[in-house]
Amino acid sequence: MSSVSWAPVRVVTAATVCAASLWAVPGPAAADGPHGIDDLRPGAHAAGPAEPAEPADSESRLDRRGVQFLPRREVPEPPEVSALSWMVSDLTDGKVLAAKDAHRPLPPASTLKTLFALTVLPKFSQGAVHTVSLEDLAGIEAGSSLAGLKEDMPYQVADLWHGVFLSSGSDAVHTLASMNGGWRKTIDDMQETARRLGARDTRVESADGFDTPGQVSSAYDLSLFGQAGLTDPDFAHFASTKWAELPQDGGPDAFTLQNTNRLLVGSRGVRPYDGLIGVKNGYTTHAGNTLIAAARRDGRTLLVTLMNPQSGGRNAVYEETRALLDWGFEAAPRAAAVGVLPAMAPGERTGEPQPVAHRPWPAAHRPRSVPPHEAGVAAQPDGERLIRHWWFLSAAGAVGIIAVAGLGTVLWRRRRTVRESPSGESESA
Repeated sequence: MSSVSWAPVRVVTAATVCAASLWAVPGPAAADGPHGIDDLRPGAHAAGPAEPAEPADSESRLDRRGVQFLPRREVPEPPEVSALSWMVSDLTDGKVLAAKDAHRPLPPASTLKTLFALTVLPKFSQGAVHTVSLEDLAGIEAGSSLAGLKEDMPYQVADLWHGVFLSSGSDAVHTLASMNGGWRKTIDDMQETARRLGARDTRVESADGFDTPGQVSSAYDLSLFGQAGLTDPDFAHFASTKWAELPQDGGPDAFTLQNTNRLLVGSRGVRPYDGLIGVKNGYTTHAGNTLIAAARRDGRTLLVTLMNPQSGGRNAVYEETRALLDWGFEAAPRAAAVGVLPAMAPGERTGEPQPVAHRPWPAAHRPRSVPPHEAGVAAQPDGERLIRHWWFLSAAGAVGIIAVAGLGTVLWRRRRTVRESPSGESESA
């Protein structure tokens, strides 16, 4: 074959080699973080390991088993406690700082009375008067805590709530439930309140929290109840009251109630916690000790829920809560969130707290939400996206070169056919 016949081959070969070299250009480097291992920005690798990324949604870590905490420099690890389940939240911005088995269903004991209060408290004026009847007190389980209400004696509604919050009195709960339309209706109302708040781990079978088959809640749900309650001024008042007269108007039969929350009042070997503002403690044989506790210091409010300590200590529920609160106040300024509680807004007509759209991540920690179909591209920084776009454009250009070369070859062959001699020999160049 003459040199003329090799010309188109050379063109096609050159175009193919160019295209192959462009396809061989590597894409962005595989990355452990958003900028990859080959990040050339000044100081990109000088500071040591990057801080762990926060979860992409508020429950991504709270749904996991075991202790959930994101280590960060200068942030101590949470203390070891024996409780089966617990959670520490910063109500200032809704961040959950750490948790253990936050959604584990466990019997709540009298901490369930917070849900009872969220359901019934807005329905009656605190100054309204109700005379306790024998029917009101029917059905109280043996061994239940009592406030000491007396049959045929008039009480203000505020007296009944002192009995609920301070003495954990089932007689006060039964009386208020009777005013609300009955025991069964109140249980149904409580379940609806739990549903509205997003407390999906909670199953209500007894309005006062007494051990009942099938009745459970969780550290997460108790946190929702505590958070919601503190948005209601009446709830917050009763939850933080240390002592009250029953009835509060006095009289020959009046006596003093003391709040059974030892961390609030300081009793039975427990020192009061500085800044504590409530909320509710509980105990049954089946549930063990349970506690919802909130404290405020320097403009920051922390909420701890703790269920069933296993250490066997008489005051374990209070001392373990103290340790978690101490840790929370130290860690909160720099701790990464493992979840975010939904923001609460008061109801327009009744004052009942209602969840609103999920609270956004704090500005310093907010991850960008990316649809799954965009995640592979949107997670890349601008520089890497430009490189990948250039790569695709270059490859497309190479395909165009091949197409042009092929078209030239066809035209050349047609011209060659016309110019061939009758003998079939090609002309010399």
